Amino acid sequence: MGTSITRREVLKSSIGLLGLSLMGAYEAFAWDKSRRFKIGACDWSIQKMSEIEAIKVGKKIGLDGVQISLGTVANNMHLRQPNIQQQYKNACAEYGMSISGIAIGEMNNIPYKSDARAEIWVSDSIDVAKKLGVKVVLLAFFHNGDLKKDIKGTQETIRRLKKVSKKAEKNGVILGIESWLSAEEHMEIISAVNSPNVQVYYDVANSNKMGYNIYDEIRWLGKKHICEFHAKENGYLLGQGKIDFNEVKKAIDDIGYEGWVQIEGAVPENAIMFDSYVLNNKYIRSVLK
Repeated sequence: MGTSITRREVLKSSIGLLGLSLMGAYEAFAWDKSRRFKIGACDWSIQKMSEIEAIKVGKKIGLDGVQISLGTVANNMHLRQPNIQQQYKNACAEYGMSISGIAIGEMNNIPYKSDARAEIWVSDSIDVAKKLGVKVVLLAFFHNGDLKKDIKGTQETIRRLKKVSKKAEKNGVILGIESWLSAEEHMEIISAVNSPNVQVYYDVANSNKMGYNIYDEIRWLGKKHICEFHAKENGYLLGQGKIDFNEVKKAIDDIGYEGWVQIEGAVPENAIMFDSYVLNNKYIRSVLK
């Protein structure tokens, strides 16, 4: 268990540990292509939700890519627009970055289980993912979209996922469910949908908060049912909070996972996001080696 650190302490640590300017940090942590893992971060966590500038910020942090949002209600899920897609492609080309995933966070407010708009977004996200060369779309099920103890909502979610899963299979895109559900509850949905392209998007901090044994859950679900991971902490830097990432790494090794690990949260109170993410990036790379 770590302790909170101040804004000044994070800045001091980042300079002292890295030994280089923050603006040039990415040069020291460019992705080694021989590694099993690529490190990304959520655009909302780096304070650039649904903004193309997220790619530039991700590069400065030292990430391999950024998990970008399909959009918001306000911009009508603008990633569906070809000109916005091209702007992201241009930014990636300019900074040598990747789009590490697509997420539909707005489903927390506009529930997939009950709103026709969310159903359209999920279907459209598959087309967008294919055009951008992205393999995983994160489907968020929190707040208004929470499925925990919602039998009717879960049944409707299964019905809708069954409808769209064939399209996902045809286009080689995986729909990843991120929720408050346990591994067993996730598997009930996945088994009912019966598609290899509907999987669990595993967030270690969410599962830990719910009291699940995340290390056992990762092994139980296995590579077959986990499409991707969020390396997340709430209120702490990675490695200084509640999650034992060395044990996470052992569980990931046991299931043979390789691919994207996206950093989310992990900014202490009153700390600077950028400085925190330079440290988070350095830490998670030291573990996932």
